[in-house]
Amino acid sequence: MSRFDQWIERRNTDSLKWSCAQNELPMWVADMDFEAAPCIRQAILRRAERGVFGYSVIPDSWAKAYSDWWQARHNLQIERDELIFCTGVIPAISCLVKRLTNCGDKVICQTPVYDIFFHSIENAGRTVLESPLAYRDGKYAVDWEDLEEKLAHPLATLMILCNPHNPVGKIWSKAELARLGDLCAKYGVTVISDEIHCDLTDIGAEYTPFAAASEVCAQNSVTCIAASKAFNMAGLQSAAVFTKNKRLWNIAYRGLNSDEIAEPNSFAVDATVAAFTQGGEWLDELRAYLLQNKRYVADYLRENLPCLHLVEQNATYLLWVDCSAVTDDAEQLCIQIRQKTGLWITAGGQYRGNGKQFVRINVACPLERVKDGMNRLKCGISD
Repeated sequence: MSRFDQWIERRNTDSLKWSCAQNELPMWVADMDFEAAPCIRQAILRRAERGVFGYSVIPDSWAKAYSDWWQARHNLQIERDELIFCTGVIPAISCLVKRLTNCGDKVICQTPVYDIFFHSIENAGRTVLESPLAYRDGKYAVDWEDLEEKLAHPLATLMILCNPHNPVGKIWSKAELARLGDLCAKYGVTVISDEIHCDLTDIGAEYTPFAAASEVCAQNSVTCIAASKAFNMAGLQSAAVFTKNKRLWNIAYRGLNSDEIAEPNSFAVDATVAAFTQGGEWLDELRAYLLQNKRYVADYLRENLPCLHLVEQNATYLLWVDCSAVTDDAEQLCIQIRQKTGLWITAGGQYRGNGKQFVRINVACPLERVKDGMNRLKCGISD
């Protein structure tokens, strides 16, 4: 029995994900139903035992943990003076949008994409400029012609890249990233690369950091990274940004500190260091388990719900399912499924692009819950 088969009761624990009716099964928000790695829990307990929770500084061990992990896992050397602590990837993106653009500027996003990007852009008085991904034969790819057209817009000054891409679960190749980086540099568009899902790749499928794709990419980007998604510790509010460009580093440093999102809580550093220095074996077990869950869903849909198409993916635990053969309104379909079966999944329209015909399903839970979810999905779609 895998440690990930353990049934963790999360109802009545103030969990966002599990704030639902007793008969409901939430498989929506990107939050795993697994206990954090033992090394993380032990690090938190040790910190708690000190009994004093005053202001903290960022020790060198924090930067070394990031640097060693990215060098070993992703073949990218990140120096201490290229890193900045922040309380979360989204706070960092919201801050950087404000610092790297002016009111009224256009920020490019490849849709469908994580919807909070739109909030970070629009709440700051900027405009989202969509470059929809091409969707052909059930697969996504960059629409290079459209992307270049959008990059050439005189008010386009920034692009937010999702690498790997949420919700479609795609890992961009080094060649794709380098080509994208060249285009952005050609038109004077800076890149923010959200790489929070980078450690949640399928076994055998590894991602390339945008900054590792080329020197052009490295010098024209700020990358947001964290242990929070892979190690399920978003509630500890710990992340980082890094850039090889000193000018961009200074802008990011001033912005993150001005917005007061560059100071750690008492547990953020210890948990992150533990994850990156001791959590590798746990993470690889998790990746294998998630791949098992994804394969189960693929087989189930093929055998029981061939009207649904699971988009081919190799990263994240969020499955992107094409429902166009069933409905052109995934939001209404999700409402119907939840009312009928209690299964709570995400309608894809909020991710824009062609998302109205898709649903997103979180399979980061024990396999028995995945099986329950699939049975509910079948019941919810059946007449």
